[in-house]
Order: sequence, then structure tokens, then C-alpha cells
Amino acid sequence: MADLSLEQADIIARVTLEKARGLDAQPLTVVVLDAGGHVKLAKREDGSGIVRFEIAYGKAWGALGMGISSRGLAARAAKMGTFFNALAAASDGRMVPVPGGVLVRDADSRIIGAVGVSGDTSDVDETCALAGIAAAGLVADTEER
Repeated sequence: MADLSLEQADIIARVTLEKARGLDAQPLTVVVLDAGGHVKLAKREDGSGIVRFEIAYGKAWGALGMGISSRGLAARAAKMGTFFNALAAASDGRMVPVPGGVLVRDADSRIIGAVGVSGDTSDVDETCALAGIAAAGLVADTEER
């Protein structure tokens, strides 16, 4: 499996934040995880709230842990509340099942990481993550499955 490089993570985070500025979004925090769920890189814009790291991390970590985007997790949570309550307990509350957590795939469709963004609406967070992933030459996966 190809690893997500620090250079790719840096491009993802930088372009995610550039996209946010272009959209005049609220200050964002972006967290890039490798395939093992380890923080590869995190950036927090000036003015981004103090809990935004945990939210961005939870979006990315949940997507990576379940193998679907946090948008997909949100759709499932709406239908399977009891299961997601159990997942919250099993993960010590780390999962944040709302859009803004995007799986990162390589050219062979292998999951090599995930990106979580928090600070604006979930849709804006996700849009910014998509721009960052594309700029790094990687494939974003937001499928709900």
C-alpha cells in the first residue's frame, strides 16, 4: 500500500485552507490522518474554535474507521441511531458522523488516509477538503454506500 506522504498531507491542508479563504468561510481546522489513523498533519486557522481540532479529527477518524465518508456515516446514523450510539460508546466518542470527513484514496483506489475539516457548515468543510485532496493528485471518496 502506498503511504500518504507528508508533502501530500501538506498540500491537502494548504489548499483546503486556500479554498476556505476563497469561499470566505469561517476559520477552519484541517486534520489529515494516514491509513493507520495517525495524525500526519493538522492546521488551525487563526480564530478557529478551540474544539475544532477534535471535531475535524473525529470526522476523519470515523470515516477511516468505518471505511466510508462522514457524509455516509451521517446518512447511516439517521437510520440506525441505536447502532451509532453503540459506536459512540465503542470509540470513546471519537466519531463525528457529519459531512466534512473524506477518505483519501490513491490511484489504485486504496485508502491511504482521511481528511477532516471543521469550522464552517459541514458542506463547506467538505468542499474545502475535496479541493485539497484533488490538489495533491489523490482521489476523494465521499460516497455514502
